[in-house]
Amino acid sequence: MTPIDKAFSALSHRINDLSVPGRAAPSPQSIASLLDKVNAAKLRYQPGAIR
Repeated sequence: MTPIDKAFSALSHRINDLSVPGRAAPSPQSIASLLDKVNAAKLRYQPGAIR
C-alpha cells in the first residue's frame, strides 16, 4: 500500500466515524389530531363551502 493509499484510507475511516448532524425527529401527532385535519380539509372542499 502506498503512502497516498494509507492516507486516503485513514481519512476515509475518520470521515465514516464522524456523526452526521441531522434534523430532530418530529414529534408524532395523535390520530385524533390527524383526523381533525382531514375532516377540516374535507369541509373546505364541499360544494358551496365558504372559502
